[in-house]
Amino acid sequence: MSTFVLTAAIDDRAGIGKVASRIGIECDAYAFTAQDNLKEIIEKEHHQQQQHCILIDEAQFLSKEQVKQLTYVVDCLSIPVLCYGIKTDFQGELFPGSHYLLAWADKLVELKTICHCGRKANMILRLDSKGEPVREGAQVEIGGNDSYESVCRKHFRALIWDKIEDEHHV
Repeated sequence: MSTFVLTAAIDDRAGIGKVASRIGIECDAYAFTAQDNLKEIIEKEHHQQQQHCILIDEAQFLSKEQVKQLTYVVDCLSIPVLCYGIKTDFQGELFPGSHYLLAWADKLVELKTICHCGRKANMILRLDSKGEPVREGAQVEIGGNDSYESVCRKHFRALIWDKIEDEHHV
């Protein structure tokens, strides 16, 4: 079976056009940008070689229009599309790609992560060079395990939301 793998060009940690796991497995991928028409790219690839599956890594970086294009691939080309990415940023806000995937996906499967306290981790902290939580900044900043930490909402609240509220009341 043939799988067409795509990843966001903005995430070049493993190299542009590479998808890599933390255990060292990697593969080449088409590096998409926000301006790319994924429907056209996938159709072209499918005409050159029949595609049995489309895999999208870093799906949070998809645009609304690109998510709509992926629904076309599923509905009209009958090719399954599997998207992997994170739901929210370091401030607890949805990424645009995640927003529309949550709204329009046929099926959602959550990969569970555990907070250091043992609870389900459903939030993400961005850490500075000293390992301290960051509360402000651009939504997108590429980084790995040294820059981000998954935590439960209770710890996120204590480290982010409560601190921001304290800063605004001073």
